[in-house]
Amino acid sequence: MPRREEKKAESRRRILDSARSVFFRDGFMAANLDEVADKAGVAKGTLYRYFESKAELYVAVLAHNGAIFEQKMRATLSSNLSAVEQVRTTARFYFAHYVENRDYFQIFWAIENQSVIGELPSTVLDQVARLWEQCIQIVAELIENGVKQGEFRDCDSWEVAHLLWTIANGLIQTEHSATRRRLRRTGLDEAFDDALELVLRGLRVS
Repeated sequence: MPRREEKKAESRRRILDSARSVFFRDGFMAANLDEVADKAGVAKGTLYRYFESKAELYVAVLAHNGAIFEQKMRATLSSNLSAVEQVRTTARFYFAHYVENRDYFQIFWAIENQSVIGELPSTVLDQVARLWEQCIQIVAELIENGVKQGEFRDCDSWEVAHLLWTIANGLIQTEHSATRRRLRRTGLDEAFDDALELVLRGLRVS
Protein backbone atom coordinates (compact mmCIF):
# COMPACT_ATOMS: atom_id res chain seq x y z
CA MET A 1 0.00 0.00 0.00
CA PRO A 2 2.76 2.56 0.78
CA ARG A 3 4.33 1.90 -2.64
CA ARG A 4 0.93 2.29 -4.31
CA GLU A 5 0.34 5.60 -2.52
CA GLU A 6 3.79 6.81 -3.52
CA LYS A 7 3.04 5.94 -7.13
CA LYS A 8 -0.26 7.85 -7.00
CA ALA A 9 1.43 10.86 -5.44
CA GLU A 10 4.10 10.83 -8.14
CA SER A 11 1.48 10.64 -10.90
CA ARG A 12 -0.40 13.55 -9.38
CA ARG A 13 2.80 15.60 -9.13
CA ARG A 14 3.65 14.94 -12.79
CA ILE A 15 0.14 15.96 -13.85
CA LEU A 16 0.37 19.20 -11.86
CA ASP A 17 3.82 20.00 -13.27
CA SER A 18 2.73 19.48 -16.85
CA ALA A 19 -0.58 21.32 -16.29
CA ARG A 20 1.28 24.29 -14.85
CA SER A 21 3.48 24.63 -17.93
CA VAL A 22 0.52 24.28 -20.33
CA PHE A 23 -1.79 26.65 -18.41
CA PHE A 24 0.91 29.29 -17.99
CA ARG A 25 1.78 29.09 -21.68
CA ASP A 26 -1.71 28.92 -23.20
CA GLY A 27 -4.14 30.17 -20.55
CA PHE A 28 -7.17 28.27 -19.34
CA MET A 29 -9.35 28.34 -22.44
CA ALA A 30 -6.67 27.24 -24.92
CA ALA A 31 -4.97 24.68 -22.67
CA ASN A 32 -5.28 21.15 -24.07
CA LEU A 33 -5.69 18.34 -21.55
CA ASP A 34 -4.47 15.80 -24.09
CA GLU A 35 -1.15 17.63 -24.05
CA VAL A 36 -1.19 17.79 -20.26
CA ALA A 37 -1.67 14.02 -20.04
CA ASP A 38 0.99 13.38 -22.68
CA LYS A 39 3.54 15.58 -20.90
CA ALA A 40 2.76 13.84 -17.60
CA GLY A 41 3.12 10.40 -19.18
CA VAL A 42 -0.38 9.27 -18.20
CA ALA A 43 -3.55 8.37 -20.08
CA LYS A 44 -6.20 11.07 -20.23
CA GLY A 45 -8.53 8.77 -18.27
CA THR A 46 -5.92 8.62 -15.50
CA LEU A 47 -5.82 12.42 -15.40
CA TYR A 48 -9.59 12.49 -14.79
CA ARG A 49 -9.22 10.04 -11.90
CA TYR A 50 -7.22 12.71 -10.09
CA PHE A 51 -9.12 15.80 -11.28
CA GLU A 52 -12.79 15.74 -12.26
CA SER A 53 -12.59 18.70 -14.63
CA LYS A 54 -10.25 21.08 -16.37
CA ALA A 55 -11.28 23.82 -13.92
CA GLU A 56 -10.47 21.64 -10.91
CA LEU A 57 -7.03 20.88 -12.33
CA TYR A 58 -6.54 24.60 -12.96
CA VAL A 59 -7.30 25.46 -9.34
CA ALA A 60 -5.08 22.64 -8.08
CA VAL A 61 -2.17 24.24 -9.94
CA LEU A 62 -3.14 27.57 -8.42
CA ALA A 63 -3.37 26.15 -4.90
CA HIS A 64 0.05 24.51 -5.16
CA ASN A 65 1.69 27.75 -6.28
CA GLY A 66 -0.26 29.68 -3.68
CA ALA A 67 1.19 27.55 -0.89
CA ILE A 68 4.72 28.24 -2.17
CA PHE A 69 3.90 31.96 -2.35
CA GLU A 70 2.71 31.96 1.28
CA GLN A 71 5.97 30.33 2.41
CA LYS A 72 7.98 33.00 0.59
CA MET A 73 5.82 35.73 2.08
CA ARG A 74 6.42 34.41 5.60
CA ALA A 75 10.15 34.38 4.87
CA THR A 76 10.06 38.20 4.62
CA LEU A 77 9.19 38.49 8.33
CA SER A 78 11.94 39.70 10.65
CA SER A 79 11.95 40.61 14.33
CA ASN A 80 14.66 43.20 13.61
CA LEU A 81 12.35 45.48 11.64
CA SER A 82 9.94 48.11 12.93
CA ALA A 83 6.29 47.53 12.12
CA VAL A 84 6.39 50.20 9.40
CA GLU A 85 9.47 48.72 7.74
CA GLN A 86 8.07 45.20 8.03
CA VAL A 87 4.87 46.20 6.19
CA ARG A 88 6.98 47.93 3.53
CA THR A 89 9.23 44.88 3.15
CA THR A 90 6.32 42.45 2.83
CA ALA A 91 4.44 44.71 0.40
CA ARG A 92 7.51 45.15 -1.79
CA PHE A 93 8.06 41.40 -1.81
CA TYR A 94 4.50 41.08 -3.14
CA PHE A 95 5.20 43.58 -5.90
CA ALA A 96 8.55 41.99 -6.81
CA HIS A 97 6.92 38.57 -6.93
CA TYR A 98 4.39 39.93 -9.42
CA VAL A 99 7.12 41.44 -11.61
CA GLU A 100 9.03 38.15 -11.65
CA ASN A 101 5.98 35.85 -12.02
CA ARG A 102 3.38 37.64 -14.13
CA ASP A 103 2.03 34.39 -15.56
CA TYR A 104 1.41 33.13 -12.04
CA PHE A 105 -0.67 36.19 -11.13
CA GLN A 106 -2.66 35.85 -14.33
CA ILE A 107 -3.62 32.28 -13.47
CA PHE A 108 -4.34 33.34 -9.88
CA TRP A 109 -6.87 36.01 -10.84
CA ALA A 110 -8.70 33.74 -13.26
CA ILE A 111 -10.35 32.02 -10.31
CA GLU A 112 -12.60 35.09 -10.01
CA ASN A 113 -13.93 34.52 -13.54
CA GLN A 114 -16.02 31.38 -13.19
CA SER A 115 -18.13 32.54 -16.10
CA VAL A 116 -15.03 31.82 -18.19
CA ILE A 117 -13.54 28.74 -16.57
CA GLY A 118 -16.78 27.17 -15.38
CA GLU A 119 -18.42 26.83 -11.98
CA LEU A 120 -16.14 25.20 -9.45
CA PRO A 121 -16.99 22.87 -6.56
CA SER A 122 -17.35 24.65 -3.21
CA THR A 123 -14.51 22.56 -1.75
CA VAL A 124 -12.17 23.87 -4.45
CA LEU A 125 -13.23 27.48 -3.86
CA ASP A 126 -12.78 27.00 -0.11
CA GLN A 127 -9.23 25.83 -0.72
CA VAL A 128 -8.39 28.98 -2.67
CA ALA A 129 -10.14 31.22 -0.12
CA ARG A 130 -8.01 29.69 2.64
CA LEU A 131 -4.84 30.53 0.69
CA TRP A 132 -5.89 34.16 0.38
CA GLU A 133 -6.98 34.31 4.01
CA GLN A 134 -3.63 32.96 5.18
CA CYS A 135 -1.74 35.63 3.25
CA ILE A 136 -4.03 38.43 4.46
CA GLN A 137 -3.64 37.09 8.00
CA ILE A 138 0.13 37.56 7.75
CA VAL A 139 -0.41 41.26 6.98
CA ALA A 140 -3.10 41.56 9.67
CA GLU A 141 -0.65 40.25 12.25
CA LEU A 142 1.91 42.84 11.14
CA ILE A 143 -0.66 45.60 11.60
CA GLU A 144 -1.70 44.22 14.99
CA ASN A 145 1.93 44.11 16.16
CA GLY A 146 2.35 47.72 15.04
CA VAL A 147 -0.65 48.71 17.18
CA LYS A 148 0.76 46.86 20.21
CA GLN A 149 4.16 48.53 19.73
CA GLY A 150 2.58 51.96 19.56
CA GLU A 151 3.59 52.61 15.94
CA PHE A 152 0.08 52.29 14.49
CA ARG A 153 -3.26 53.70 15.57
CA ASP A 154 -5.80 51.34 17.07
CA CYS A 155 -7.69 49.75 14.18
CA ASP A 156 -9.31 46.62 12.83
CA SER A 157 -6.13 44.87 11.67
CA TRP A 158 -7.97 42.46 9.36
CA GLU A 159 -9.86 45.30 7.67
CA VAL A 160 -6.65 47.27 7.08
CA ALA A 161 -4.80 44.18 5.82
CA HIS A 162 -7.65 43.39 3.43
CA LEU A 163 -7.62 47.01 2.25
CA LEU A 164 -3.88 46.80 1.51
CA TRP A 165 -4.36 43.47 -0.28
CA THR A 166 -7.19 44.88 -2.39
CA ILE A 167 -5.29 48.06 -3.30
CA ALA A 168 -2.19 46.06 -4.27
CA ASN A 169 -4.14 43.69 -6.51
CA GLY A 170 -6.21 46.49 -7.99
CA LEU A 171 -3.11 48.45 -8.98
CA ILE A 172 -1.38 45.40 -10.41
CA GLN A 173 -4.42 44.60 -12.53
CA THR A 174 -4.24 48.07 -14.13
CA GLU A 175 -1.13 46.83 -15.91
CA HIS A 176 -3.31 44.53 -18.03
CA SER A 177 -5.49 47.30 -19.50
CA ALA A 178 -4.24 50.09 -21.76
CA THR A 179 -7.03 52.40 -20.59
CA ARG A 180 -6.36 51.78 -16.91
CA ARG A 181 -2.61 52.25 -17.43
CA ARG A 182 -3.34 55.63 -19.02
CA LEU A 183 -5.57 56.67 -16.13
CA ARG A 184 -2.85 55.67 -13.67
CA ARG A 185 -0.47 58.27 -15.24
CA THR A 186 2.60 56.95 -13.37
CA GLY A 187 4.65 53.77 -13.50
CA LEU A 188 3.20 50.80 -11.67
CA ASP A 189 6.08 50.71 -9.17
CA GLU A 190 5.62 54.40 -8.32
CA ALA A 191 1.85 54.05 -7.96
CA PHE A 192 2.31 50.96 -5.77
CA ASP A 193 4.75 52.75 -3.43
CA ASP A 194 2.55 55.86 -3.28
CA ALA A 195 -0.51 53.80 -2.30
CA LEU A 196 1.47 51.92 0.34
CA GLU A 197 2.82 55.11 1.88
CA LEU A 198 -0.64 56.70 1.87
CA VAL A 199 -2.05 53.81 3.92
CA LEU A 200 0.95 53.83 6.26
CA ARG A 201 0.55 57.56 6.78
CA GLY A 202 -3.01 57.00 7.93
CA LEU A 203 -1.95 54.14 10.19
CA ARG A 204 1.01 55.75 11.90
CA VAL A 205 0.68 57.52 15.22
CA SER A 206 1.47 61.22 14.71
